[in-house]
Amino acid sequence: MPARPRTPVFFNELQLEFKPRYEWAFGEKITHPETTARAESILAAVGQAHEDFDIRVPAPIPASALRGLHSMQLLNLYAAAEQLPGDKDFHPTVFPKLKRGEGDPTNIHQAGAYCFDSGTPLNAQTLSAATWSAACARAAATTLRKGTKLAYALSRPPGHHAQRDLFGGYCYFNNAGIAAKTLRRSGRVVVLDIDFHHGNGTQDLFLRDDKVLTISLHGDPREYFPFFCGYASEVGEGRGRGHNINLVLESEIDGAHYLAAFEAHALPAIELFEPDYLVLAAGLDTYERDPIGNFKLTTEDFFRLGERIGAIGLPVAAIQEGGYYAAHLGRNAVALLRGLRAGLGLAD
Repeated sequence: MPARPRTPVFFNELQLEFKPRYEWAFGEKITHPETTARAESILAAVGQAHEDFDIRVPAPIPASALRGLHSMQLLNLYAAAEQLPGDKDFHPTVFPKLKRGEGDPTNIHQAGAYCFDSGTPLNAQTLSAATWSAACARAAATTLRKGTKLAYALSRPPGHHAQRDLFGGYCYFNNAGIAAKTLRRSGRVVVLDIDFHHGNGTQDLFLRDDKVLTISLHGDPREYFPFFCGYASEVGEGRGRGHNINLVLESEIDGAHYLAAFEAHALPAIELFEPDYLVLAAGLDTYERDPIGNFKLTTEDFFRLGERIGAIGLPVAAIQEGGYYAAHLGRNAVALLRGLRAGLGLAD
């Protein structure tokens, strides 16, 4: 009897060299929420479940793949940040109302022209980690194009808040967007974002695209980041009108009601669109103990959700997004992935 296939997990250890910090008065430094413990928790969990998962280093991502989704100004800014001292984190604090494309990306002090919050720092390791994070997403998508049913990108830092020429929300390159654009060459793509926070960057990138359907289930943006978008009225523009769906869910929703909302609203839209591939923006900050989310999903809920998504029958590129209760992040990621494997018939 042939061995059941293992799911490829893409990650590069260089992603752990990025260690963003907050710096307060008198030089005191505290850990940033996007800590290395997040990726380390997941690596440990998938390593223990080696019968189901195969950890691989992705191929480097071509510069053209980054330029195809993000502006040269943003790329130049990240390159400028590489010149910062090794122990220095630069948090933009001035956000001028400039037209897009204005500002000097080679001057780190003008980073606020390319950022939308003050909680996403730049340092000498940002470009390397973000580039390898994007490479993981591209590798997962490329594997699907070769016939694999499920691949997982342990993308860290995350990406779904990054827009073409703006970074923020702990995100620098839009990893899910890179996966979707890679797959778009071979067919229609649905990006399903299950992060607690709205995927504003992914929405912005595909707002006018009728070959990519974007669906985001998230907390109420009147109360939660990113505040200025994520509303049900945002349905796409031009040829993409009707191809963007925002499902705003009530606070403290549990797994049963979350899954019911998915089946009632997201699933019919996916079936109607008839995509060839599914990119799952796999945020796990919907967990009941997450410090910056407000939903009440359990580890078992992640398995059930993954199983239901897998049962759609589409090849899935799962791209890691949020999830900040690091102690349980690994078990939750493995639960979601094992659910996807079960739904896709890979666990038999």
